[in-house]
Amino acid sequence: MSRPRVVTLFVALGLIALPFADFGLAGHDPTATLMRMLSGFLRPDFGAVESIGRAIWLTLAFAVAGVAAGAGTGLILAPFHHLWPVRALCIALRSVHELFWALMLMQVLGLSPATGVLAIALPYTGIFAKVFAEQLEEADQRPSQVLPPGTDALSRFVFARAPLALASMRHYTLYRLECGMRASAVLGFVGLPTLGFQLDSFFRMGDYGAASAIMICYIALIASIRLWMRPRLVPLWIVAAIATLAVLKSPPMGSGALMRFLGHDIVPAPLREGGDAAALLEWLRPLLTSEILPGLVATLLVAQIALVLTGALAFAGFGLIVPRVTGRVGRAAGHLTLVVLRSFPEYMLAYLFLQVFGPSMLPAVLALALHNGAIIAHLLGREGESLLPSLRRDAPSGLSLWGFELAPRLSGPFIALCLYRWEIILRETAVMGLLGVATLGFYIDSAVAELRLDRAVVLLIATGLMTAAVDTLSRALRHGLGTGLGRRTRDDCC
Repeated sequence: MSRPRVVTLFVALGLIALPFADFGLAGHDPTATLMRMLSGFLRPDFGAVESIGRAIWLTLAFAVAGVAAGAGTGLILAPFHHLWPVRALCIALRSVHELFWALMLMQVLGLSPATGVLAIALPYTGIFAKVFAEQLEEADQRPSQVLPPGTDALSRFVFARAPLALASMRHYTLYRLECGMRASAVLGFVGLPTLGFQLDSFFRMGDYGAASAIMICYIALIASIRLWMRPRLVPLWIVAAIATLAVLKSPPMGSGALMRFLGHDIVPAPLREGGDAAALLEWLRPLLTSEILPGLVATLLVAQIALVLTGALAFAGFGLIVPRVTGRVGRAAGHLTLVVLRSFPEYMLAYLFLQVFGPSMLPAVLALALHNGAIIAHLLGREGESLLPSLRRDAPSGLSLWGFELAPRLSGPFIALCLYRWEIILRETAVMGLLGVATLGFYIDSAVAELRLDRAVVLLIATGLMTAAVDTLSRALRHGLGTGLGRRTRDDCC
Protein backbone atom coordinates (compact mmCIF):
# COMPACT_ATOMS: atom_id res chain seq x y z
CA MET A 1 0.00 0.00 0.00
CA SER A 2 1.39 3.41 -0.99
CA ARG A 3 1.79 6.38 1.34
CA PRO A 4 -1.06 8.43 -0.19
CA ARG A 5 -3.40 5.46 0.16
CA VAL A 6 -2.49 4.97 3.82
CA VAL A 7 -3.06 8.66 4.56
CA THR A 8 -6.35 8.59 2.65
CA LEU A 9 -7.46 5.46 4.52
CA PHE A 10 -6.72 6.95 7.95
CA VAL A 11 -8.42 10.25 7.09
CA ALA A 12 -11.46 8.38 5.74
CA LEU A 13 -11.69 6.29 8.91
CA GLY A 14 -11.53 9.48 10.98
CA LEU A 15 -14.33 11.07 8.95
CA ILE A 16 -16.44 7.91 9.22
CA ALA A 17 -15.94 7.97 13.01
CA LEU A 18 -17.12 11.59 13.37
CA PRO A 19 -20.91 10.97 13.26
CA PHE A 20 -20.60 8.31 15.97
CA ALA A 21 -18.58 10.47 18.37
CA ASP A 22 -20.18 12.40 21.21
CA PHE A 23 -19.13 16.02 20.78
CA GLY A 24 -22.24 17.57 22.26
CA LEU A 25 -21.96 20.28 24.90
CA ALA A 26 -25.24 19.13 26.52
CA GLY A 27 -26.53 22.67 27.00
CA HIS A 28 -23.24 23.73 28.55
CA ASP A 29 -22.20 27.26 27.61
CA PRO A 30 -18.38 27.34 27.64
CA THR A 31 -18.06 31.11 27.21
CA ALA A 32 -18.48 32.16 30.84
CA THR A 33 -16.20 29.41 32.14
CA LEU A 34 -13.60 30.16 29.50
CA MET A 35 -13.57 33.86 30.36
CA ARG A 36 -13.16 33.13 34.09
CA MET A 37 -10.31 30.74 33.35
CA LEU A 38 -8.57 33.21 31.04
CA SER A 39 -8.94 35.97 33.62
CA GLY A 40 -7.32 33.77 36.26
CA PHE A 41 -4.59 32.49 33.93
CA LEU A 42 -3.55 36.06 33.07
CA ARG A 43 -3.14 36.84 36.79
CA PRO A 44 -1.23 33.90 38.31
CA ASP A 45 -1.43 33.91 42.10
CA PHE A 46 1.79 32.41 43.40
CA GLY A 47 1.01 33.60 46.93
CA ALA A 48 -2.02 31.34 47.17
CA VAL A 49 0.09 28.23 46.62
CA GLU A 50 1.81 27.73 49.95
CA SER A 51 3.27 24.27 49.30
CA ILE A 52 4.17 24.60 45.63
CA GLY A 53 7.85 23.98 46.31
CA ARG A 54 7.05 20.70 48.05
CA ALA A 55 4.72 19.62 45.23
CA ILE A 56 7.39 20.40 42.62
CA TRP A 57 10.02 18.45 44.52
CA LEU A 58 7.74 15.44 45.03
CA THR A 59 6.78 15.51 41.34
CA LEU A 60 10.47 15.40 40.52
CA ALA A 61 11.23 12.74 43.14
CA PHE A 62 8.56 10.34 41.89
CA ALA A 63 9.73 10.87 38.30
CA VAL A 64 13.45 10.37 39.03
CA ALA A 65 12.89 7.27 41.17
CA GLY A 66 10.39 5.73 38.75
CA VAL A 67 12.47 6.40 35.63
CA ALA A 68 15.66 5.16 37.33
CA ALA A 69 13.95 1.91 38.34
CA GLY A 70 12.43 1.49 34.89
CA ALA A 71 15.70 2.24 33.09
CA GLY A 72 17.70 -0.13 35.29
CA THR A 73 15.26 -3.01 34.88
CA GLY A 74 14.83 -2.27 31.17
CA LEU A 75 18.60 -2.40 30.68
CA ILE A 76 18.70 -5.83 32.32
CA LEU A 77 15.91 -7.10 30.04
CA ALA A 78 17.15 -5.45 26.83
CA PRO A 79 19.71 -8.17 25.84
CA PHE A 80 16.95 -10.77 26.14
CA HIS A 81 14.21 -8.76 24.41
CA HIS A 82 14.39 -11.03 21.35
CA LEU A 83 13.08 -13.94 23.45
CA TRP A 84 9.30 -14.12 23.18
CA PRO A 85 8.58 -14.47 26.95
CA VAL A 86 10.59 -11.32 27.67
CA ARG A 87 9.08 -9.48 24.72
CA ALA A 88 5.55 -10.50 25.79
CA LEU A 89 6.24 -9.33 29.35
CA CYS A 90 7.49 -5.96 28.09
CA ILE A 91 4.44 -5.51 25.85
CA ALA A 92 2.14 -6.32 28.77
CA LEU A 93 3.92 -3.85 31.07
CA ARG A 94 3.95 -0.91 28.67
CA SER A 95 0.43 -1.46 27.34
CA VAL A 96 -1.08 -0.48 30.72
CA HIS A 97 -1.11 3.26 31.42
CA GLU A 98 0.58 4.68 34.52
CA LEU A 99 -2.78 5.76 35.95
CA PHE A 100 -4.19 2.25 35.58
CA TRP A 101 -1.12 0.83 37.31
CA ALA A 102 -1.62 3.37 40.11
CA LEU A 103 -5.29 2.45 40.55
CA MET A 104 -4.44 -1.24 40.89
CA LEU A 105 -1.36 -0.73 43.08
CA MET A 106 -3.38 1.43 45.46
CA GLN A 107 -5.44 -1.62 46.34
CA VAL A 108 -2.30 -3.26 47.72
CA LEU A 109 0.03 -0.41 48.72
CA GLY A 110 -2.41 2.42 49.33
CA LEU A 111 -1.45 6.04 48.59
CA SER A 112 2.19 5.30 49.32
CA PRO A 113 5.44 6.40 47.64
CA ALA A 114 5.84 2.82 46.35
CA THR A 115 2.55 3.17 44.43
CA GLY A 116 3.77 6.26 42.59
CA VAL A 117 7.23 4.89 41.84
CA LEU A 118 5.98 1.50 40.62
CA ALA A 119 3.19 3.09 38.56
CA ILE A 120 5.91 4.83 36.54
CA ALA A 121 8.57 2.12 36.72
CA LEU A 122 6.45 -0.82 35.50
CA PRO A 123 5.36 0.56 32.11
CA TYR A 124 8.71 2.30 31.65
CA THR A 125 10.49 -1.02 32.13
CA GLY A 126 8.72 -2.35 29.04
CA ILE A 127 9.46 0.84 27.09
CA PHE A 128 13.13 1.00 28.09
CA ALA A 129 13.68 -2.68 27.32
CA LYS A 130 12.27 -2.24 23.83
CA VAL A 131 14.18 0.95 22.99
CA PHE A 132 17.46 -0.16 24.58
CA ALA A 133 17.25 -3.45 22.66
CA GLU A 134 16.81 -1.54 19.39
CA GLN A 135 19.73 0.75 20.24
CA LEU A 136 21.95 -2.22 21.03
CA GLU A 137 21.01 -3.87 17.73
CA GLU A 138 21.77 -0.70 15.77
CA ALA A 139 25.21 -0.28 17.38
CA ASP A 140 28.29 -1.61 15.59
CA GLN A 141 28.41 -5.37 16.19
CA ARG A 142 32.04 -5.88 15.06
CA PRO A 143 33.74 -5.33 18.46
CA SER A 144 31.54 -8.05 19.96
CA GLN A 145 32.30 -10.43 17.09
CA VAL A 146 36.10 -10.19 17.41
CA LEU A 147 36.17 -11.17 21.09
CA PRO A 148 37.61 -14.62 21.86
CA PRO A 149 35.08 -17.47 21.39
CA GLY A 150 35.07 -18.33 25.10
CA THR A 151 33.97 -14.86 26.21
CA ASP A 152 30.84 -15.07 28.35
CA ALA A 153 27.68 -13.20 27.36
CA LEU A 154 27.86 -10.73 30.26
CA SER A 155 31.42 -9.63 29.42
CA ARG A 156 30.50 -9.40 25.75
CA PHE A 157 27.57 -7.13 26.63
CA VAL A 158 29.37 -4.94 29.18
CA PHE A 159 32.63 -4.38 27.30
CA ALA A 160 31.71 -4.62 23.61
CA ARG A 161 28.05 -3.78 23.08
CA ALA A 162 26.77 -1.47 25.81
CA PRO A 163 29.54 1.19 25.50
CA LEU A 164 28.70 1.77 21.82
CA ALA A 165 25.03 2.44 22.62
CA LEU A 166 25.69 4.41 25.81
CA ALA A 167 25.28 7.87 24.23
CA SER A 168 21.93 6.94 22.67
CA MET A 169 20.77 5.37 25.93
CA ARG A 170 21.74 8.47 27.91
CA HIS A 171 19.89 10.75 25.49
CA TYR A 172 16.78 8.58 25.54
CA THR A 173 16.77 8.31 29.33
CA LEU A 174 16.82 12.11 29.62
CA TYR A 175 13.87 12.31 27.21
CA ARG A 176 12.04 9.60 29.17
CA LEU A 177 12.63 11.57 32.39
CA GLU A 178 10.70 14.43 30.80
CA CYS A 179 7.89 11.97 30.10
CA GLY A 180 8.20 10.64 33.64
CA MET A 181 7.69 14.12 35.05
CA ARG A 182 4.47 14.42 33.05
CA ALA A 183 3.36 11.03 34.37
CA SER A 184 4.33 12.01 37.92
CA ALA A 185 2.25 15.20 37.73
CA VAL A 186 -0.75 13.28 36.39
CA LEU A 187 -0.55 10.78 39.27
CA GLY A 188 -1.64 13.66 41.49
CA PHE A 189 -5.15 13.27 40.06
CA VAL A 190 -5.50 9.94 41.90
CA GLY A 191 -4.32 11.41 45.20
CA LEU A 192 -0.51 11.33 45.22
CA PRO A 193 1.00 14.66 46.45
CA THR A 194 2.35 15.92 43.12
CA LEU A 195 1.51 19.00 41.07
CA GLY A 196 -1.57 17.33 39.58
CA PHE A 197 -3.12 17.01 43.05
CA GLN A 198 -2.79 20.74 43.67
CA LEU A 199 -4.01 21.61 40.19
CA ASP A 200 -7.10 19.44 40.69
CA SER A 201 -7.76 21.04 44.08
CA PHE A 202 -7.57 24.61 42.79
CA PHE A 203 -9.77 23.85 39.79
CA ARG A 204 -12.39 22.32 42.07
CA MET A 205 -12.32 25.53 44.13
CA GLY A 206 -12.47 27.72 41.01
CA ASP A 207 -9.17 29.40 41.97
CA TYR A 208 -7.81 29.80 38.44
CA GLY A 209 -5.09 32.24 39.48
CA ALA A 210 -3.50 29.62 41.74
CA ALA A 211 -4.02 26.98 39.05
CA SER A 212 -2.21 29.26 36.61
CA ALA A 213 0.74 29.52 39.00
CA ILE A 214 0.90 25.72 39.22
CA MET A 215 0.92 25.37 35.42
CA ILE A 216 3.60 28.06 34.97
CA CYS A 217 5.89 26.31 37.47
CA TYR A 218 5.24 22.99 35.78
CA ILE A 219 6.11 24.29 32.31
CA ALA A 220 9.26 25.96 33.65
CA LEU A 221 10.30 22.67 35.28
CA ILE A 222 9.85 20.72 32.04
CA ALA A 223 11.45 23.37 29.82
CA SER A 224 14.57 23.67 31.99
CA ILE A 225 15.24 19.95 32.41
CA ARG A 226 18.45 20.01 30.35
CA LEU A 227 19.84 22.75 32.57
CA TRP A 228 19.47 21.03 35.95
CA MET A 229 19.65 17.34 34.99
CA ARG A 230 23.34 16.85 34.18
CA PRO A 231 24.78 13.34 33.73
CA ARG A 232 27.30 13.80 36.53
CA LEU A 233 24.50 14.78 38.93
CA VAL A 234 22.25 11.80 38.19
CA PRO A 235 23.43 9.70 41.18
CA LEU A 236 22.78 12.63 43.51
CA TRP A 237 19.28 13.16 42.08
CA ILE A 238 18.46 9.47 42.53
CA VAL A 239 19.74 9.39 46.13
CA ALA A 240 17.86 12.58 46.98
CA ALA A 241 14.64 11.24 45.41
CA ILE A 242 14.85 7.93 47.28
CA ALA A 243 15.63 9.69 50.57
CA THR A 244 12.67 12.03 50.12
CA LEU A 245 10.19 9.28 49.30
CA ALA A 246 11.51 7.05 52.09
CA VAL A 247 10.39 9.54 54.75
CA LEU A 248 7.10 10.43 53.07
CA LYS A 249 4.22 9.43 55.30
CA SER A 250 1.39 7.31 53.87
CA PRO A 251 -1.71 5.56 55.27
CA PRO A 252 -0.88 2.04 56.50
CA MET A 253 -2.26 -0.99 54.67
CA GLY A 254 -3.04 -4.38 56.11
CA SER A 255 -0.22 -6.94 56.13
CA GLY A 256 -2.25 -9.38 54.07
CA ALA A 257 -3.24 -6.90 51.35
CA LEU A 258 -0.95 -8.39 48.71
CA MET A 259 -2.02 -11.98 49.35
CA ARG A 260 -5.68 -10.98 49.40
CA PHE A 261 -5.21 -9.08 46.13
CA LEU A 262 -3.46 -11.93 44.32
CA GLY A 263 -5.35 -14.82 45.86
CA HIS A 264 -8.84 -13.41 46.05
CA ASP A 265 -9.56 -9.93 44.66
CA ILE A 266 -8.38 -10.43 41.07
CA VAL A 267 -9.61 -14.03 40.79
CA PRO A 268 -12.85 -14.06 38.72
CA ALA A 269 -15.90 -14.30 40.98
CA PRO A 270 -17.15 -17.67 39.62
CA LEU A 271 -13.78 -19.32 40.31
CA ARG A 272 -13.70 -17.91 43.85
CA GLU A 273 -17.05 -19.57 44.46
CA GLY A 274 -15.96 -22.93 43.08
CA GLY A 275 -17.52 -22.52 39.64
CA ASP A 276 -16.33 -24.26 36.49
CA ALA A 277 -15.43 -23.06 33.00
CA ALA A 278 -19.09 -22.75 32.00
CA ALA A 279 -19.75 -20.43 34.96
CA LEU A 280 -16.68 -18.38 34.01
CA LEU A 281 -17.92 -17.99 30.43
CA GLU A 282 -21.35 -16.98 31.69
CA TRP A 283 -19.67 -14.34 33.87
CA LEU A 284 -17.54 -13.06 31.00
CA ARG A 285 -20.39 -12.78 28.46
CA PRO A 286 -22.17 -9.72 29.91
CA LEU A 287 -18.81 -8.11 30.69
CA LEU A 288 -17.84 -8.50 27.05
CA THR A 289 -21.09 -7.19 25.59
CA SER A 290 -21.86 -4.38 28.03
CA GLU A 291 -18.38 -3.02 28.84
CA ILE A 292 -15.47 -4.40 26.79
CA LEU A 293 -17.01 -4.00 23.32
CA PRO A 294 -18.61 -0.57 23.95
CA GLY A 295 -15.36 0.60 25.60
CA LEU A 296 -13.26 -0.68 22.69
CA VAL A 297 -15.50 1.02 20.13
CA ALA A 298 -15.43 4.34 22.00
CA THR A 299 -11.67 4.13 22.49
CA LEU A 300 -11.05 3.43 18.82
CA LEU A 301 -13.44 6.22 17.75
CA VAL A 302 -11.74 8.86 19.88
CA ALA A 303 -8.24 7.62 19.01
CA GLN A 304 -8.91 7.59 15.26
CA ILE A 305 -10.34 11.11 15.20
CA ALA A 306 -7.53 12.34 17.45
CA LEU A 307 -4.90 10.69 15.23
CA VAL A 308 -6.21 12.41 12.09
CA LEU A 309 -6.39 15.78 13.85
CA THR A 310 -2.90 15.18 15.28
CA GLY A 311 -1.53 14.62 11.79
CA ALA A 312 -3.26 17.73 10.44
CA LEU A 313 -1.92 19.95 13.22
CA ALA A 314 1.59 18.50 13.01
CA PHE A 315 1.83 18.79 9.23
CA ALA A 316 0.52 22.34 9.26
CA GLY A 317 2.60 23.41 12.25
CA PHE A 318 6.08 21.95 11.82
CA GLY A 319 7.15 24.93 9.72
CA LEU A 320 6.63 27.23 12.72
CA ILE A 321 10.09 26.39 14.06
CA VAL A 322 11.96 26.47 10.74
CA PRO A 323 13.63 29.91 10.55
CA ARG A 324 13.44 30.28 6.77
CA VAL A 325 9.70 29.64 6.92
CA THR A 326 8.59 31.95 9.74
CA GLY A 327 11.65 34.10 10.48
CA ARG A 328 13.39 34.49 13.83
CA VAL A 329 10.45 36.01 15.69
CA GLY A 330 8.01 33.49 14.27
CA ARG A 331 10.40 30.65 15.09
CA ALA A 332 10.69 31.77 18.73
CA ALA A 333 6.90 32.06 19.03
CA GLY A 334 6.47 28.66 17.39
CA HIS A 335 8.97 27.03 19.75
CA LEU A 336 7.20 28.53 22.76
CA THR A 337 3.81 27.29 21.56
CA LEU A 338 5.05 23.77 20.89
CA VAL A 339 6.94 23.59 24.21
CA VAL A 340 3.81 24.55 26.15
CA LEU A 341 1.57 22.10 24.30
CA ARG A 342 3.91 19.14 24.48
CA SER A 343 4.79 19.81 28.13
CA PHE A 344 1.23 19.25 29.33
CA PRO A 345 0.20 15.57 29.43
CA GLU A 346 -2.89 14.65 27.44
CA TYR A 347 -4.77 13.82 30.64
CA MET A 348 -4.05 17.25 32.14
CA LEU A 349 -5.06 19.05 28.94
CA ALA A 350 -8.27 17.01 28.76
CA TYR A 351 -8.98 17.93 32.38
CA LEU A 352 -8.64 21.62 31.48
CA PHE A 353 -10.89 21.29 28.43
CA LEU A 354 -13.41 19.39 30.53
CA GLN A 355 -13.89 22.49 32.68
CA VAL A 356 -14.74 24.48 29.55
CA PHE A 357 -16.74 22.12 27.33
CA GLY A 358 -18.22 19.73 29.86
CA PRO A 359 -18.20 15.90 29.70
CA SER A 360 -17.99 14.58 26.15
CA MET A 361 -15.41 13.17 23.75
CA LEU A 362 -14.43 16.67 22.63
CA PRO A 363 -11.99 17.42 25.52
CA ALA A 364 -10.24 14.09 24.95
CA VAL A 365 -9.86 14.59 21.19
CA LEU A 366 -8.59 18.15 21.56
CA ALA A 367 -6.10 17.19 24.28
CA LEU A 368 -4.75 14.18 22.38
CA ALA A 369 -4.42 16.11 19.13
CA LEU A 370 -2.75 19.21 20.60
CA HIS A 371 -0.19 17.31 22.71
CA ASN A 372 0.78 14.71 20.10
CA GLY A 373 0.56 17.20 17.24
CA ALA A 374 3.02 19.46 19.08
CA ILE A 375 5.45 16.56 19.61
CA ILE A 376 5.36 15.49 15.96
CA ALA A 377 5.57 19.11 14.74
CA HIS A 378 8.64 19.66 16.95
CA LEU A 379 10.38 16.54 15.63
CA LEU A 380 9.50 17.31 12.00
CA GLY A 381 10.67 20.90 12.46
CA ARG A 382 14.05 19.66 13.67
CA GLU A 383 14.25 17.38 10.64
CA GLY A 384 13.35 20.36 8.43
CA GLU A 385 16.08 22.51 9.98
CA SER A 386 18.64 19.78 9.24
CA LEU A 387 17.62 19.90 5.56
CA LEU A 388 18.20 23.65 5.16
CA PRO A 389 21.99 23.53 4.58
CA SER A 390 21.49 21.17 1.62
CA LEU A 391 19.03 23.47 -0.17
CA ARG A 392 20.07 25.64 -3.07
CA ARG A 393 20.94 29.25 -2.34
CA ASP A 394 18.13 30.41 -4.60
CA ALA A 395 15.60 28.14 -2.87
CA PRO A 396 12.40 29.92 -1.83
CA SER A 397 11.50 30.83 1.73
CA GLY A 398 8.28 31.19 3.69
CA LEU A 399 5.24 29.18 2.61
CA SER A 400 6.85 28.30 -0.73
CA LEU A 401 9.75 26.61 1.08
CA TRP A 402 7.31 24.79 3.35
CA GLY A 403 4.99 23.64 0.55
CA PHE A 404 7.42 22.79 -2.25
CA GLU A 405 10.60 21.71 -0.47
CA LEU A 406 10.06 20.62 3.12
CA ALA A 407 6.59 19.07 3.02
CA PRO A 408 7.33 16.62 0.16
CA ARG A 409 10.72 15.63 1.59
CA LEU A 410 9.35 15.08 5.10
CA SER A 411 6.27 13.10 4.10
CA GLY A 412 7.93 9.77 4.94
CA PRO A 413 9.08 10.78 8.44
CA PHE A 414 5.69 12.43 9.00
CA ILE A 415 3.80 9.18 8.35
CA ALA A 416 6.30 7.21 10.44
CA LEU A 417 5.92 9.59 13.38
CA CYS A 418 2.13 9.42 13.22
CA LEU A 419 2.27 5.63 13.19
CA TYR A 420 4.73 5.67 16.10
CA ARG A 421 2.36 7.86 18.12
CA TRP A 422 -0.72 5.77 17.20
CA GLU A 423 -0.12 3.26 20.00
CA ILE A 424 0.52 6.07 22.50
CA ILE A 425 -2.64 7.92 21.46
CA LEU A 426 -4.62 4.72 21.96
CA ARG A 427 -3.18 4.19 25.46
CA GLU A 428 -3.96 7.77 26.42
CA THR A 429 -7.46 7.52 24.93
CA ALA A 430 -8.25 4.53 27.14
CA VAL A 431 -7.21 6.43 30.26
CA MET A 432 -9.47 9.38 29.35
CA GLY A 433 -12.28 7.25 30.77
CA LEU A 434 -11.14 8.33 34.23
CA LEU A 435 -12.47 11.77 33.30
CA GLY A 436 -15.89 10.41 32.36
CA VAL A 437 -15.39 9.70 28.64
CA ALA A 438 -16.91 6.30 27.86
CA THR A 439 -13.64 4.65 26.79
CA LEU A 440 -12.23 1.51 28.39
CA GLY A 441 -10.84 3.55 31.26
CA PHE A 442 -14.35 4.56 32.29
CA TYR A 443 -15.31 0.94 32.91
CA ILE A 444 -11.97 0.17 34.60
CA ASP A 445 -12.42 3.12 36.96
CA SER A 446 -15.98 2.02 37.75
CA ALA A 447 -14.86 -1.54 38.48
CA VAL A 448 -12.08 -0.32 40.81
CA ALA A 449 -14.46 2.09 42.58
CA GLU A 450 -16.85 -0.82 43.19
CA LEU A 451 -13.93 -3.01 44.36
CA ARG A 452 -14.71 -5.48 41.58
CA LEU A 453 -11.04 -5.92 40.80
CA ASP A 454 -11.57 -9.16 38.89
CA ARG A 455 -13.58 -7.24 36.31
CA ALA A 456 -10.95 -4.45 36.28
CA VAL A 457 -8.20 -6.97 35.47
CA VAL A 458 -10.18 -8.41 32.56
CA LEU A 459 -10.75 -4.89 31.22
CA LEU A 460 -7.03 -4.12 31.58
CA ILE A 461 -6.20 -7.29 29.63
CA ALA A 462 -8.57 -6.15 26.88
CA THR A 463 -6.82 -2.75 26.86
CA GLY A 464 -3.42 -4.40 26.61
CA LEU A 465 -4.49 -6.67 23.76
CA MET A 466 -5.91 -3.70 21.86
CA THR A 467 -2.69 -1.72 22.32
CA ALA A 468 -0.51 -4.66 21.30
CA ALA A 469 -2.62 -5.23 18.16
CA VAL A 470 -2.29 -1.59 17.11
CA ASP A 471 1.46 -1.67 17.82
CA THR A 472 1.83 -4.73 15.59
CA LEU A 473 -0.23 -3.14 12.81
CA SER A 474 1.74 0.10 13.09
CA ARG A 475 5.08 -1.72 12.75
CA ALA A 476 3.77 -3.69 9.75
CA LEU A 477 2.61 -0.50 8.02
CA ARG A 478 5.91 1.28 8.65
CA HIS A 479 7.83 -1.69 7.31
CA GLY A 480 5.60 -2.01 4.25
CA LEU A 481 5.79 1.70 3.44
CA GLY A 482 9.52 1.88 3.98
CA THR A 483 9.13 4.94 6.18
CA GLY A 484 12.00 5.49 8.53
CA LEU A 485 13.37 7.97 11.00
CA GLY A 486 16.75 8.88 12.31
CA ARG A 487 17.52 7.02 15.52
CA ARG A 488 17.33 10.14 17.68
CA THR A 489 14.04 11.31 16.20
CA ARG A 490 12.52 7.86 16.58
CA ASP A 491 13.64 7.53 20.18
CA ASP A 492 12.21 10.94 21.06
CA CYS A 493 8.85 9.79 19.70
CA CYS A 494 8.64 6.46 21.56
